[in-house]
Amino acid sequence: MQVLDGRVPDRDPLPRYLAPVPKRIEDLGLRLVWLVVAINLAGTAFGFWYYRAQFAAEPAVMWPFVPDSPLATLLIACAFAAWRLGYDLPWLAALAFFGNVILGLWTPYTLLVFYETYTAQTHPLMFLFLFCSHLAMVVQALVLHRITDFPVWAVAVALAWYATDLVVDFFVPIVGSYHHTAIPVARETEMGFGATALGAVAAGATLFTLLALFLALATRVKKLEARGTKP
Repeated sequence: MQVLDGRVPDRDPLPRYLAPVPKRIEDLGLRLVWLVVAINLAGTAFGFWYYRAQFAAEPAVMWPFVPDSPLATLLIACAFAAWRLGYDLPWLAALAFFGNVILGLWTPYTLLVFYETYTAQTHPLMFLFLFCSHLAMVVQALVLHRITDFPVWAVAVALAWYATDLVVDFFVPIVGSYHHTAIPVARETEMGFGATALGAVAAGATLFTLLALFLALATRVKKLEARGTKP
């Protein structure tokens, strides 16, 4: 098929922990990039609909911090589209990487933390859809190294946004209450080991933010090393 014959960027020899997606799958995704963009835009539309009740409950000034997963899928749709159209926007790719790694892991983590409650309140197919679709966000994030080198300034932009989002979601809400995605139990619910429900989800978000930062910077370093350039 001609649609599969498009040129794609070369793949740097990164360690498996930074590039776990097989090259054949990466190449296919990049050649079908407009399909990937369309799927992410559809997911974004669904996500904004899914957050409709939370939008209604939040102060309008904090709305940018509400739709975490839909914003992440919108960012990666824009990043892939910009690449295909010939634009080099490292800051956009870095934002997309952080968003899809953090939310792609945080949502399955949260579904498992509150597994009994979620499975009692959510249709099994919806639970499975949310779990698998968010893990797919991580997979597509791990293909972004093919279209960006993650310059440090771009990583700093992404970290600034997602660190701010982390703070207002779980630690200092600034306006109103905490702005994290709604969880199915009261925030003060005891989870064991002295942790509350809020503490459990905040811990996951913090760890995944640090993971995204490590992966982005490690990818930068390993790309420079592969090209014989000092980091």
